[in-house]
Amino acid sequence: MPNSVDEAVVKKPRRRSRIREAHEEGILRAAEDLFSANGYNGTAIETIAERAGMSKQNLLYYFPSKEVLYQRVLENILNLWVDKMQLLEQQGKDPAEMVRNYIRGKVELSRTNPNASKVFAIEIINGAPYLKNYLKNHLVPVLEEDVKLVKSWISEGLMDPVDPYHLFFLIWSSTQTYADFSSQISLSLGKNGLEDEDFEKATEFLTHMIIKGLGLQ
Repeated sequence: MPNSVDEAVVKKPRRRSRIREAHEEGILRAAEDLFSANGYNGTAIETIAERAGMSKQNLLYYFPSKEVLYQRVLENILNLWVDKMQLLEQQGKDPAEMVRNYIRGKVELSRTNPNASKVFAIEIINGAPYLKNYLKNHLVPVLEEDVKLVKSWISEGLMDPVDPYHLFFLIWSSTQTYADFSSQISLSLGKNGLEDEDFEKATEFLTHMIIKGLGLQ
């Protein structure tokens, strides 16, 4: 029992907040799965509600339109990407170890969040109509800081002179292919789906090639 009216008043909003967070998480998870399979135009808000186990009206209480929901899915995905993209978060380590960790983090995202990667890829292929400003404000600043760090390694003679931008473009594309084109890779390997061992082999191979290509040890 609450000790006071104030305590009861405080606890109720917290409980409602947890319930709301749980419902929003379920909606976002359902939306991500469906957007990854059918794209934005091919996904109906009714279908998302059904997948999330609620009525359309209930879903719209949390997200007032499909566009708002799609935007939120994209922002969550990009925040996840940016969190794994920051070389500067690893200060104190040598360049080779930082690049290894960067590659491993990106491959791990493809393993654990393949649908998120596919939604992101579809949006980018279509010209990023819903994500362009968010990319400019959140991804680009992080990329610029990492580019500065790589340029400092080059100027200090710690790695071969390469174009830092294309280095990151290479890492992004080669790691995300294990999510975006997993069906093609699985088929080529004669498997029904990629296994943990395949992602580990991909990490080892990409790390070896990129580290060697940069002249790092």
